[in-house]
Amino acid sequence: MAKKVYACFCTDAIHEGHINILKRAAEYGDVYAGVLTDGAMVGFNRFPTISLEQRMEIVRKTGLVKEVLVQRDVMYDQVFAELKPDYVVHGDNWSNGPEKAIRENVLTNIEKYGGELIEFAYTYNDNVKRVDDLMKEKLAMPEFRRKRLRQLIAMRPIVKALEVHSGLTGLIAEKTVVEADGRLDQFDAMWISSLCDSTAKGKPDIELVDMSSRIRTIDDVLDVTTKPIILDGDTGGLVEHFVYNVRTLERMGVSAVIIEDKTGLKKNSLFGTEVQQTQDSIENFCAKIVAGKKALRTAEFMIIARIESLILERGMEDALTRAFAYTEAGADGIMIHSRKKEPDEILEFCRLFRKRDVKTPIVVVPTSFNSITEEELAAAGVNIVIYANQLTRSAFPAMQSTAEEILKNHRALEVDAGLMSFKDIIRLIDEI
Repeated sequence: MAKKVYACFCTDAIHEGHINILKRAAEYGDVYAGVLTDGAMVGFNRFPTISLEQRMEIVRKTGLVKEVLVQRDVMYDQVFAELKPDYVVHGDNWSNGPEKAIRENVLTNIEKYGGELIEFAYTYNDNVKRVDDLMKEKLAMPEFRRKRLRQLIAMRPIVKALEVHSGLTGLIAEKTVVEADGRLDQFDAMWISSLCDSTAKGKPDIELVDMSSRIRTIDDVLDVTTKPIILDGDTGGLVEHFVYNVRTLERMGVSAVIIEDKTGLKKNSLFGTEVQQTQDSIENFCAKIVAGKKALRTAEFMIIARIESLILERGMEDALTRAFAYTEAGADGIMIHSRKKEPDEILEFCRLFRKRDVKTPIVVVPTSFNSITEEELAAAGVNIVIYANQLTRSAFPAMQSTAEEILKNHRALEVDAGLMSFKDIIRLIDEI
């Protein structure tokens, strides 16, 4: 009886490196190929550009496999429980970094019944690189990137967005993958905040940095990343300006804009009632949402309404009244904000909102109530969690401390141990 040989694939295109592995795997027995589901892929790798069925078909068409299977998780427990392969084959490119956890999972499972892991040298050449580069370029195209946020909401328990304010911070959000508790994870999307964009430019967060400048930041991020972008649109400005801006953002490939129901000179919400802030009327804000939706050319771009009622201490009833009115006007999601240290009022809003509306995505920004976990938010019905300013807040104290130490010591030796090497930084940046 032929031995069972198993290889897992998470690719949208088969290149010669994959063919080499399949041919060599066939020397050991009948080859069974596993193809990761969309959800499994986005958890640690890249977003698929074709369907699971299409990915399975391109593996079948190689003519080198006995059967193509669905692998529902990046870890191999399901595979060993159902198929019990005699051999698992893989390239040797998973020995280091976060993917090492997958390799260790395979070894743990193999030990249970005496299977064997066979690792082949990974194929590095211009043809393989060209295929990989084409896949990244496809992911970065506006028509693919723009719809990705909606796709992620449908497939992920909760979508995790990280604040970025430059191309380099975009690469951090794009490429950071961690292993924890035997699982791999990464950020799903990027949040471009007016606060952090203004701060990076040394300007106050009062909508002084205009949309033309904001678009330059967006372009910097779009140019080097593939993940969907959610833009902080502040109040959205005048309706006449908002309709023009949403069409520009849609054309660029941005996935969503979040606008808050306030008027006048923008003040940061975390100040709450400490400063004068004026909430827009329900009628006016609904009219802005309607106008923005009418201006769009696709059904992919999302306009998300941010409700400031809890920030301004106007109560839960006002927040819910606004939420239902905004969704009725066409808002594609509701962001509910709070500056309380505990998440109680956010959870209460979610509970009451979900009693009447189970579909509209809910967005939260747990800057103040940061003890709550993503799992707890997802259980409450939250779809998107935004870590809205943590990269900026961690970077500036580090830079200020470095500057102070150089001044104190009249040299850079004392700060060197705490600095990331430029080699490590440059590795984030892809060469053409």
